[in-house]
Amino acid sequence: METQALYRGRLIDHIQLVVRDLEASRAFYGAVFEALEIPLSGSGDDYFWADELFVSTADSEAALGELTGRHHLAFQARDRAMVDAFHRAALAHGGRDNGAPGERRYHPGYYAAFVLDPDGNNIEAVYHGEAQRTAPWVKVTF
Repeated sequence: METQALYRGRLIDHIQLVVRDLEASRAFYGAVFEALEIPLSGSGDDYFWADELFVSTADSEAALGELTGRHHLAFQARDRAMVDAFHRAALAHGGRDNGAPGERRYHPGYYAAFVLDPDGNNIEAVYHGEAQRTAPWVKVTF
């Protein structure tokens, strides 16, 4: 069956890649993003980011002190209760705690929980605080 309509929201909030050689990654992604006309949004000694892709070293605070699986994936939650429910469900179905639900220092109102999936990937649910959406989703038709 061919898909004729999709509803796209903000399922993926951000993705983090923990890399061995930050300068090599900065050169690679810098060139790739330049070709795609996507500007780097910021950088520091142990990280850089563009749009919703965050790249860091294993020593970065954002890596949470533990070298997890190859990926960090964050899902956007509607509210704090949804973050809490995500954490409970993940732990009940084979996940390991990697950061209980709570406020983080990333920005005011950043409420998140982290779990390691069965393969060691760092999976997060995040609620960014009160905000007004312009639409609950975007419908894409073919």
